[in-house]
Amino acid sequence: MGILGVLVALALLVGLAYRGFSVLVVAPLAAVVAVLAAGDVPLLASYTQVFMAAAGEFIVTFFPLFLLGAIFGKLMDDSGFASAIAQWAVRVLGRDRSILAVVLSCAVLTYGGVSLFVVAFAVYPIAASLFRAAAIPKRLMPATIALGAFTFTMTALPGTPAIQNAIPMPFFGTTPFAAPGLGIIGALVMLGFGLGWLGWRERGAARRGESYGVSEPDAARPRADADQREHAQVEPFDVRELDEATASDGGDSRAAAAAPPVALAALPVVLVVSLNYLFVAVIIPAMDVAYLAVPPFGPTTLQAVQGIWAIIAALTVTIVVTIALAWSRLGSLKRSIDDGANASVLPIFNTASLVGFGAAVASLPAFLVIRDGVTGVAEGNLLISLAIATGTLAGITGSASGGMTIALQNLGALYMEMAAAAGIDPALLHRVTTIATGGLDSLPHNGAVITLLGICGLTHREAYGDVFMVAVVGPLLALGVVIGLGSILGTF
Repeated sequence: MGILGVLVALALLVGLAYRGFSVLVVAPLAAVVAVLAAGDVPLLASYTQVFMAAAGEFIVTFFPLFLLGAIFGKLMDDSGFASAIAQWAVRVLGRDRSILAVVLSCAVLTYGGVSLFVVAFAVYPIAASLFRAAAIPKRLMPATIALGAFTFTMTALPGTPAIQNAIPMPFFGTTPFAAPGLGIIGALVMLGFGLGWLGWRERGAARRGESYGVSEPDAARPRADADQREHAQVEPFDVRELDEATASDGGDSRAAAAAPPVALAALPVVLVVSLNYLFVAVIIPAMDVAYLAVPPFGPTTLQAVQGIWAIIAALTVTIVVTIALAWSRLGSLKRSIDDGANASVLPIFNTASLVGFGAAVASLPAFLVIRDGVTGVAEGNLLISLAIATGTLAGITGSASGGMTIALQNLGALYMEMAAAAGIDPALLHRVTTIATGGLDSLPHNGAVITLLGICGLTHREAYGDVFMVAVVGPLLALGVVIGLGSILGTF
């Protein structure tokens, strides 16, 4: 009955989330179902002492990253820097490479720390203009944006400030630059497969005489999208302006006003990655942190906190620099910061609620059976076992960060012990974990997928198939390559 209750709870979570119910309500409801099915587990204690304790711990640990990342993304959006980078990529690559231009625009922004939700809103008007001019079917647009924003920059590229790259650090004692060579190879596999798939789909559509097409009028996109666009306004531009737009020295043309010089716009992106590395490799290791051994700051170790400290410091400095660079372009600094801060709350509470659900399930006797079954699937290969455990939970919850946290809270110590016994570098565990959770998380009930389809005005039936190929199949192929190389060559 316990295992059946867990399965019913998972089905309830996935089904209601897919239908648009808030995870804040669905996750505790699903946890209640699982606890009641267990029979002899106290319900209220499971909620207050397990569910809420785990959710609260996640918020305490990672809220600064959500907060600073959202503020930085809002500043990049309101300043026009995000749009300038996207337009520059299009101008350099040309309209004939519209898909590549959109992918790289999204990749640069997300690798620089801009929230994937902000990127989707910022790039959509540009992508719509380009796809329409190039007669590329609109149904390929969500997959194009997803490839650049949801895949390799989120989980594979070393140094990315994405929360998915930060969560493994306290568990494995690693940094954002864990297994950089393997991460780059995994990123190239995702990018190459995704571009190959989208190019094949584009050529097939051209042979059939398909044009841009509109599933739903752009003006009729979901009403909920309008409220979100208030916090991510990007004015669409005419694709004909691309050849005319220049990074002038402050003329009064519309193009010049809308697009700051790309060197200026890209500086915060370069800065956040560079500072992240500088803090984690040079500055923080040189600090005297003896206080971490005693209360109220410990007991803990520098290795356990330096990765999170580095991202916090890098984002904070970059936000200050971005404000200075974009001072004249920000209509209201207070509003930008307030909107960014407000935008950080719902994502972290949604994820924390999923983490609480996972903790409640993990506290049940039935979870021991499930855990032994998952970890025993590939008993002879630690990396495959880790990938299956973390990837499965990410798919179940529809969240890479939520599934990763659930898995590592309950299995992280076990895998560290197994890695130590096998002589496996924790950095390899880090990179396998991030890539594994960045594949199955993009199933239909994933919040980012649902939001992206809403932004583009398309349904799952129209566009999800291509999203699945670039955001699920591609990362799984990359995972296989990374596990294979890591098993043979170790970490590099």
